[in-house]
Amino acid sequence: MEDQGLDFISSLPEDILRRIVSLIPLKEAVRTSAFSSAWRGLWLPVSLTCRRHEELAQGELEEIICLLSKCCDSHQIWKLFLATKGDHHQLIVLATKGVEQELHLQFPERDKEAMNFFDLKLKPSGPDSQTIRFSTLKMLHLRSVNSLGKDLISGLFSRSKFLVSLELESCSGLQSLDIEANDHLQSLKLLNCPDMTNINISAGNLRSFSYQGVLPQVQLKNALELVEVTLDLRNGFCSSEFDCEDVIFLLTSIKDIEILTISSWLLEWLCSGGVIFSRLEFRFNKLKELSWMGSEINKNQRDSLACFLNICPSLEKLLIKIDPDLNSVPCPYFHQYWHEPHLWLDDATVNSNTSELQHLKTVDFLGYKSEKDQFLLLLLLLDKSNKLKSITVTSPENHSWEVAKITQRQQLKQTWNPINQQQQNTVFSLMKGFFLERLMLFYGPEKAGIRNLGFWF
Repeated sequence: MEDQGLDFISSLPEDILRRIVSLIPLKEAVRTSAFSSAWRGLWLPVSLTCRRHEELAQGELEEIICLLSKCCDSHQIWKLFLATKGDHHQLIVLATKGVEQELHLQFPERDKEAMNFFDLKLKPSGPDSQTIRFSTLKMLHLRSVNSLGKDLISGLFSRSKFLVSLELESCSGLQSLDIEANDHLQSLKLLNCPDMTNINISAGNLRSFSYQGVLPQVQLKNALELVEVTLDLRNGFCSSEFDCEDVIFLLTSIKDIEILTISSWLLEWLCSGGVIFSRLEFRFNKLKELSWMGSEINKNQRDSLACFLNICPSLEKLLIKIDPDLNSVPCPYFHQYWHEPHLWLDDATVNSNTSELQHLKTVDFLGYKSEKDQFLLLLLLLDKSNKLKSITVTSPENHSWEVAKITQRQQLKQTWNPINQQQQNTVFSLMKGFFLERLMLFYGPEKAGIRNLGFWF
């Protein structure tokens, strides 16, 4: 009788299972622990205890760094403990190492009462450190780094001469980050570090920088190879005073990128502070893709986006994302202005002040609710983009359709016979009535263009 329901793979010897898992990327390989107890046994961590109190000694720190840096032929997990007074063991870090030189370090989260604020400085080893054994790490992911683990991270980074990707996530208490990168670092992600106030980065070959959290003071130095930047400032602004000049300095340092994601409130605050982007001394001349994200669209946010588009002459793709789950960041009152405030201008003036978007080909609008300011933004984009034939809009219910502008010169193909002329006239009447109703709703009878329908038909 043929056996049914047998798991022949799980019955293989452990060394073969480890070999199979080593052929899978680390992120997917970890999920094999849910298959069965045999697979789960591959991920049992090896516990190591440092016999010191309160902090790591230099010798033990070197041993841990060497352990985490060495090459391995299968995925590994370690639990590192620190022996404290009373013969108790305190967990320092959970380390997961992949065969492709990928290392994940997860530090234990602490309560706010026990949390200590700290700064983190990451620099490569100097040329005089010739006795140091360099690590072959390529990807380093850090989560919940605390003050106890900063020396371990600094030592590990200084030896990671070939590091390509660095990610820090959920590092509560981290206030200042100073990174002097090696020549190989290309990707840097900083996600959800709520106490961050200052970031200084010097990375000559960095190509991707992604930040999510509150807006700190950011300085990017020598980042001449940057291609993609994400400024997801969903958590608003830190407690210090907002300075337009600091933000303009940041935008200047990334002016040569090709892909940008930015929060809507940042552009609104800049324009509310009197910044007129077209009067700045720089342009985003290489920018091809722009993603604009916010919890809503009001007149100020719409007009600030139109103002920003004036310095994006090469833009080809625009993504507008409205997500009610994002935090609403109210704009403060500004006592001083860079230029005269301009967000109260009427819609016709805003439209005339917006430059032609000669290269814009694709616009996707997510979260469209047919509200007035959203509709006016669609009209502005269609009017200013010669190559833009239509805009793809998607409702919060995930229903999508195309929106296009019909001009007088565009003519419908003659698909009806003369005997169906009455049917054709009926369709035109319905279309005309629909657009007039929409325009009168948003503009009123006079602005709707009742006297002149040539714009639409």
